[in-house]
Amino acid sequence: MRSGSRILAVLKAHIMRIFPLFLAAALSMPATAGVIVLEGNYQGKNLFIQNPFSEAGVGFCIFEVTVNDQIATDEINSSAFEVDMANFGLKVSDKVIVKIKHKDGCTPVILNPEVLKPKSTFDIVKQSIAADGTFTWVATNETGELPYIVEQKRWNKWIKVGEVMGSGAPGEHTYTFKVTPHSGENTFRVKQVDLTKRARYSESVEFSDASVMPVTWGPPKVKDEIVFSRTTLFEVYDQYGNIVKRGFADKLEVASLKKDLYYLNYDNKTGETFIKK
Repeated sequence: MRSGSRILAVLKAHIMRIFPLFLAAALSMPATAGVIVLEGNYQGKNLFIQNPFSEAGVGFCIFEVTVNDQIATDEINSSAFEVDMANFGLKVSDKVIVKIKHKDGCTPVILNPEVLKPKSTFDIVKQSIAADGTFTWVATNETGELPYIVEQKRWNKWIKVGEVMGSGAPGEHTYTFKVTPHSGENTFRVKQVDLTKRARYSESVEFSDASVMPVTWGPPKVKDEIVFSRTTLFEVYDQYGNIVKRGFADKLEVASLKKDLYYLNYDNKTGETFIKK
């Protein structure tokens, strides 16, 4: 019994000696609620972050910030701080992943997350449409991945006919898209729309294909369907200006429409009328 008591006493003394070390280590380890991740492209600007106090009221919420897995050396122990992106050897348009690690019970606020979002800055070096309808454009000065939207001027408005993803990298990049012309003179362009919601356009380019014949349609008394002489884009409007049918085909189903007067856009024709019987 005495031997057992001595062993217990030794163990107790040992635990009492190492307990402060475990306690200190535990207190130094942040309680992690999660990681805020921002992804985008470097646009030459820094991030600004609002950093509240931790839930315990001691110390700040954020305990680590990394940029592309490199630890930021900025002073993060303040209510607001700046992440100096220039410290990471980034070039404009480079991919960026920022991870903001924070404690439990508090949430940091990124004040300007839009600085990592791509902006439309492209310049068109040249553009053309080949005889086979291949629309080619060469762009430079891109600073982020954004789609190029291909538009065609048809029925007195611009209509989206396709989309090609932009590279977003420095240098010149060549893009192609096969257009489907209507009869007569065609006009095309490309555009990009970034986070500002403002579109940036190329100059328009014209193209015609003598082999594309004008489209006709029938029958003159419409009941169940309209048949086009060849495949074409089309739109059908009711008398109130609402689009009720839209497509690309050689037939237009109208049996489901109520009996009324309608307006038809097709090929390069605008506002022709028919009465659904």
